[in-house]
Amino acid sequence: MKRLFRTLVTSATYRQSARMTPERLERDPDNALLSRGPRFRMDAEMVRDTALAASGLLVPTIGGPSVKPYQPPGVWEAVAMRESNTHNYVQDRGDGLRRRSMYTFWKRSAPPASMEIFDAPSRETCAVRRERTNTPLQALVTLNDPQFVEAARALAEQALALEVVADGARMDHIMARLTARPLADDEREVCAGVLADLRAHYAGDPDAAASLLTVGEGAPAGDPAELAAWTMLANMLMNLDEVVNK
Repeated sequence: MKRLFRTLVTSATYRQSARMTPERLERDPDNALLSRGPRFRMDAEMVRDTALAASGLLVPTIGGPSVKPYQPPGVWEAVAMRESNTHNYVQDRGDGLRRRSMYTFWKRSAPPASMEIFDAPSRETCAVRRERTNTPLQALVTLNDPQFVEAARALAEQALALEVVADGARMDHIMARLTARPLADDEREVCAGVLADLRAHYAGDPDAAASLLTVGEGAPAGDPAELAAWTMLANMLMNLDEVVNK
């Protein structure tokens, strides 16, 4: 299976650009001839794992018991029987929060909320093909879920730890981690404006900066206002279509 997947993803057909041209659209509107690369929103597990990998937080250990990462409170308790051994959700700490999504403990009557919102099947029945929806709840997950905010903060800490001092170079580092390319000039100009607004906001509201940096685990270091501003910039870039779509 691994050999087959490697052949598929390294093939010239699979690696084609998803960019459309009028000629391609006219000749092959449904991509039946595989004239362009496929483009689709990644599956739930891939969305989460991409954020963790880009931030450097993903734990690559293979195998071991299931883990219980971040989850909204009360999800299990609302559906579990009192005598159930999965009545209460006890969140893991440390590496247990950052394992690949395939290791997440799965309660079929209450699947992990963030993955269910991204159309992960409940596993109560076999799903031959997953649905792919596009809802505001998905954006709320990638903007606000502790897993994604923590990943954005880790990515911001990476950028601030670089020896370079230019904001543009730090922005390019974040963008390259997320999309494997630097920012275009017009994109960098937009990001610079957003960063300036964020710096002003958090410099004037230290409590908001401190509150943001308490999301997730770990002890943030450095100027809270500066880290908070870069965290929100990284969070914005993590929500680009280019990042959550293949």
